[in-house]
Amino acid sequence: MAVRAVVVEADGGSRGNPGPAGYGAVVRDQASGEVLAERSEAIGVATNNVAEYRGLIAGLEAAAELGAAEVDARMDSKLVVEQMCGRWQIKHPGLRPLAAQAAALVGRFAAVRFQWIPRERNRHADALANAAMDAAAAGAAAPPRAAEPPREVAGPDSAARTRAREAAARAATRGAGSDPATAPASWEPRPSDTATRLILVRHGETEFTAQRRYSGRGDVPLSERGRAQARATAARVAALAPAVAAVVSSPLSRCTATAEAIAAALGGIPVRRLDDLIECDFGAWEGRTFAEVREGWPGELDAWLASTRVAPPEGESFTEVGARAARATDALLRAYPGETVVVVSHVSPIKLVLRDALAADDAFLHRLYLDAAGISVLDRWPDGGVAVRSVNDTAHLADL
Repeated sequence: MAVRAVVVEADGGSRGNPGPAGYGAVVRDQASGEVLAERSEAIGVATNNVAEYRGLIAGLEAAAELGAAEVDARMDSKLVVEQMCGRWQIKHPGLRPLAAQAAALVGRFAAVRFQWIPRERNRHADALANAAMDAAAAGAAAPPRAAEPPREVAGPDSAARTRAREAAARAATRGAGSDPATAPASWEPRPSDTATRLILVRHGETEFTAQRRYSGRGDVPLSERGRAQARATAARVAALAPAVAAVVSSPLSRCTATAEAIAAALGGIPVRRLDDLIECDFGAWEGRTFAEVREGWPGELDAWLASTRVAPPEGESFTEVGARAARATDALLRAYPGETVVVVSHVSPIKLVLRDALAADDAFLHRLYLDAAGISVLDRWPDGGVAVRSVNDTAHLADL
């Protein structure tokens, strides 16, 4: 039975720094203090800090296995606690991947609170870590410790396991048979008149776009150049698809203004606002440049870049954005079967729709560039078939 709230006590160390190293972690029921799980492992030769991070990761993994929603993470490592809270920079390159892995695990829970505690209050985890260090020094692996019934000891995630887990999470948000990753394979061209065509349009330029600032939920209007781009995009869409069933848009004004220009070029059809098409919530990073975020939140930025499950501070993860973008496109497929729909949205939702349409992994998100007012086109068939016809078409902007 899943528990709502747990305490994770974690510790790690090495004999020599670096030297024979190991970690220990304990998961307790927050209300009763009952021990729900233990983890310990000899990890060979490593530093104290590496072992401390490994202990935290093991404890968070065990809490996730138990189905916990909230975690109080307690450690006697001031460095790990301060870095996970974002108050200290992660300067050592060897710790950054571990911090990113821990941050990705944090994203699985509704809430995680970090607290430094003195070593005497961390005796249980400390004893497990010391036993693991003894085993490392003796050249043997310490047997994994688990609460009854025995649980599999989870090691650090490989990139492949992470991608597989996130793909499964995406599939779980979609209706049966609608996931492009499971679409029927075919080399033969399909008839386009039976497909629903989605013309995906990124909004025109804003001041934040030109300054390369994170622009999420802030309602930044189109710039003068952005309005010109919207007019050019409207003409291009009208030439591509004179018969359009609907124009739908994110509720933010930079999108609705772009959508209204397109709708006018199509004969004045109404613009429908769809909240699920809104941009990612970048939280504390809103309005900042990448360099400013790198300076102020280096650990959090590394973790965010490493996993779509990690959200910016006070923001939203790409996993969450992807779920609602999939929900929006699935709703359009049901509402407009066999018709053409213009979808005006933002970089993040459009990238995630294209990622899923191409059955790509998350590395795709960092390799695809979408210009302001760029157009992408994809077809979706009732049996789940997909054809991506163009990506980031900007020919209509050449004279601007």
